[in-house]
Amino acid sequence: MASYTGRGVHGQIVRTLGTRIVGGDLPEGAILDVRALGEELDVSLTVMRESLKVLAGKGLIDARQKRGTFVRERKYWNLLDADLIRWQVECGGGQRLMRDLADVRSIVEPAAAHRAALHRTDDDLSAMQSALDAMAEAHAHSPAGAAEADAAFHRALLNATGNELLARMDLLLEPGLRERDRVVHSHSQASDPLPSHQAVFDAVRDQDAARAELAMLDLLAQATHDFDQVTGDRHTAPR
Repeated sequence: MASYTGRGVHGQIVRTLGTRIVGGDLPEGAILDVRALGEELDVSLTVMRESLKVLAGKGLIDARQKRGTFVRERKYWNLLDADLIRWQVECGGGQRLMRDLADVRSIVEPAAAHRAALHRTDDDLSAMQSALDAMAEAHAHSPAGAAEADAAFHRALLNATGNELLARMDLLLEPGLRERDRVVHSHSQASDPLPSHQAVFDAVRDQDAARAELAMLDLLAQATHDFDQVTGDRHTAPR
């Protein structure tokens, strides 16, 4: 689902209602008075209906005869949606999200690094090196650029496994990874991400699968430490 944040009045209403739902101001099961909300937010019913369609597509709401429009249970939300991830962080719910992301990454990425070391091509190495170069250039002055380079590196690593399904794991990991990086790379306390990524690259380049796996475990430990440092949270480590 594409991000609607910042797309005019329509995007503002989507964000306003989305954050209210994710933040708990509109709790699960709550019935939405569409007309009253439209008057409160000073928008037409047409804008409200279009905005609610977007939120329905994200799994946040549904509409039923005799019940009306209501907030769905969290288990139906599209938690991989980029907007939902951003809204959770904005509403203070990022700790659970990043803890779960750390769990998934600890399962997927060390094994991916191991496999990448055995199957990488010269093109894969070139893509990873380009991401490292961009990371080095952006780290000091462009948090957004650093986050983009970080995502590009992990995408290239997954591609280097030679497994099409693993390569598409970026659809699962990247939305959360981008939000984590946006928070971390914009904070002065965060460590330089380049050494840990360079260590993974060196091992993959050298076709040392065991070292690549260990280097990725070290990178993930550093990622958890950095997020803890900048948020003050101590509960995001993999369980």
